Amino acid sequence: MDLTAGGARAVPVARSERTGLVPAGTVLAGSVISLVGLTWDIQWHGDVGPDTFFTMPHLFLYSGSAISGLASLVVVLMTTAARRARRPVDARVGGRAINVFGKVFAAPAGYLVTGTGAAMFLLYGLWDQWWHGLYGFDAVIDSPPHIGLLLSITLSIIGTVMVFAAAREHRWGTVGVVGSLGVLIAFSTVTVLGLQQIDVDGLDVVSVGIALLSVLLVSAGAGFWGRPGGAVRVAAALAVIQAITWWFSPWAAEAYASAVGLPMRDYIDGVPAMPSMMPMALLPIAAVLEAVHLLSRRWPAGRVSVLAGVIGGLLVGASMPIQNAIVYGSDRMPWAVVFATGAAGAVVGLLGGFAGWRFGGMLRLLAPAKGENAHA
Repeated sequence: MDLTAGGARAVPVARSERTGLVPAGTVLAGSVISLVGLTWDIQWHGDVGPDTFFTMPHLFLYSGSAISGLASLVVVLMTTAARRARRPVDARVGGRAINVFGKVFAAPAGYLVTGTGAAMFLLYGLWDQWWHGLYGFDAVIDSPPHIGLLLSITLSIIGTVMVFAAAREHRWGTVGVVGSLGVLIAFSTVTVLGLQQIDVDGLDVVSVGIALLSVLLVSAGAGFWGRPGGAVRVAAALAVIQAITWWFSPWAAEAYASAVGLPMRDYIDGVPAMPSMMPMALLPIAAVLEAVHLLSRRWPAGRVSVLAGVIGGLLVGASMPIQNAIVYGSDRMPWAVVFATGAAGAVVGLLGGFAGWRFGGMLRLLAPAKGENAHA
């Protein structure tokens, strides 16, 4: 985990290409472990029932965040030590160093965000433990401490995206950005459950939230990639995650229930809870967004991103009520909800497309430009 760079003569090329890969891979692994714990925990709530604080899914959730946080802390301490010793620090390892608490610490931007999210997760975890102790169990996913926990993990994953973006000149950096954005979309489908408290007749508010975040993040992939294929790659990463968790979630809930001697509920529907919330049509929708960018390449990029966002938001928003009706075997299609949610999705997609493209551009700026000194 060498974060310093002493020049081309002191560092072999093969080694320099892997500089930063270990800590970046560690924070991504922590995010994936948390994702496994989340999809497992949600399925447990539906198929088995309420749980206590100390369960195996919760262990995965908390250990994943701890892994990301500890890896970030190690990088920050190593960067701080290198800065104090006046050794150059490679800016491709998490981005340029930022002074924290004056000049007490020097933290690469990506690891600062990831570590902050992990620290917040710990605080919300203490609140969640108090919540469990007060009520004895946790019956809903959108409880106040759970929303705080999900937002904290989301912040950590954003930091993970930044960490890989800083190393975009390496293949593992670009692949890591795509994978991290896919994990971020998967998490966002649960975070938006907090919108269930907003009751609008004839409108699926949660699906509108999913449309906003899905369009924003695939647009970020397009903006970061800078050429055709970025949006499709991010959507493909989500499709892989959805396929794996579709099998894993029900199996893990049943296997763990059997191991601890608890029965499954008699009325379970067999639908994987969290994977079914992920937009199944996102891959072809991302291909449509790519086509919009290609056909409108003579337009200003900002205008094209807005147009693509409107189309993407419309399609994701309209597809989600249809997806829910098919997955859960509804007798009739709620067309009024489909049209209303699609229209609302187009409105928020306008913002998501523009903001996502800009976010992707900002991610590109985290890495030193070619020919620029990569050391800070």
